[in-house]
Amino acid sequence: MSARPAQAKSVATSATKRDAEERRDEERTPLCFVADVDGSIRHFLSLVLHGSGIDTEEFADGATFRAALARRAPDLVFLNISLESTEAIECVVALGRHGYPGYVQLMSGRGSAVLEHVKSIGEQHRLKMLPVLKKPFETGTILKILQDLRLGHPPTAAGRVALDEALSNGWIEFWYQPKIDLRKKQLVGVEAFARARHPQDGILMPGAFLPGATEADLIALSELALAHTLKAALNFAKLGVNLRPAVNVPVNALIKIAVADIVQTYIPQFEKWPGLIIDVTEEQIVTDLALAAGLTKSLQHLDVKLAIDDFGRGYSSLVRLKELPFAELKLDRAFVTDCGTDKVNAPLCKTVIDLAHNFGSRAVAIGIVLTAVVLICAPSRILPGAGTERPGAASRSRRHETRGGCRIRRASGTCAGNRPGAPAESASMTARSRWPTASARTGPGG
Repeated sequence: MSARPAQAKSVATSATKRDAEERRDEERTPLCFVADVDGSIRHFLSLVLHGSGIDTEEFADGATFRAALARRAPDLVFLNISLESTEAIECVVALGRHGYPGYVQLMSGRGSAVLEHVKSIGEQHRLKMLPVLKKPFETGTILKILQDLRLGHPPTAAGRVALDEALSNGWIEFWYQPKIDLRKKQLVGVEAFARARHPQDGILMPGAFLPGATEADLIALSELALAHTLKAALNFAKLGVNLRPAVNVPVNALIKIAVADIVQTYIPQFEKWPGLIIDVTEEQIVTDLALAAGLTKSLQHLDVKLAIDDFGRGYSSLVRLKELPFAELKLDRAFVTDCGTDKVNAPLCKTVIDLAHNFGSRAVAIGIVLTAVVLICAPSRILPGAGTERPGAASRSRRHETRGGCRIRRASGTCAGNRPGAPAESASMTARSRWPTASARTGPGG
């Protein structure tokens, strides 16, 4: 009988520690308030800000914005001036009354005179008013503002670190990028990517810690990636979001780590095991398809499947096969880019998609940002969120899932690369996860 109280105490302690970690993460993460009646503008700005490591809270009206000021002062405010400027003025006055120490970025599609008038009111209240922002604006404009204010992630080239040092100091963390089914228009999976959080240089991309890494360190990173990915999937499942996770593992590491043993320790903890995808790069595996077939067979009983990453150039090696040992073919970004208009890439992209479907596999398109590309790649079924969402830290993902309800919802149709206010790119792009974001596609395998 004493075991149950002890177990309950252990669970409570674990939950308390997790909550404390998430509070610390929230405190050190910059926050931006985005106030605009237009939901597409709010979503657009949130995506760009998340991509720079900045949390956001969105407000559709001035009343909720002003009420939120009592809870926490943001580092930056994006405040829209609508046809009736009165509400924006009231918000500016409220910021002054609270002694707001951060920056205020006014934005509007109205004339400059109105913007300058509201700005002058903010200056009278001793607020840090930034130069006014006219709509429509580009992603680069927002990034330039963040850079000038030194908010969010520092440039990824700010520093380099050895992988063994990052591992031994516990600087490695894993961020998760959503995968979207074009036909079902829903979130169907997440993919893990390694990042290093350096105490001085901030978030470092794999290019800053993978070059020169020893095989032993890459194996250690792969084991860590596998364990963290399964833990993240379990946390998502506890929130009612059952997603099949994917993780990049170099082939040399894959044949040396005990994948089956690691997976089997987590399967019983899931109410419904979603399975696992392990990504291996084309250049590492396409010359040894017998090895791929053997790995696939050995992991099949655990519903662990292989995917071939950055696929395209090895097409001729696979077309002659009678059976494909991969559950997914991820089209190389070079083949996807401009495939809606490029006379060379369009047929190549379609050919690879057909190859995958002929073998009963899925095709995953990397780097979707434009309507024409979506239409060409629509038969591929799955999009990683390169055009809609980039990787985000798991702790922040969980917090967004629980703050104010589930944050996985239909998007307005505006993508991170579009101008706000522009028409939706495609109905196929309307489902995405609004998780915090980082940047380009990399992982334990490179």
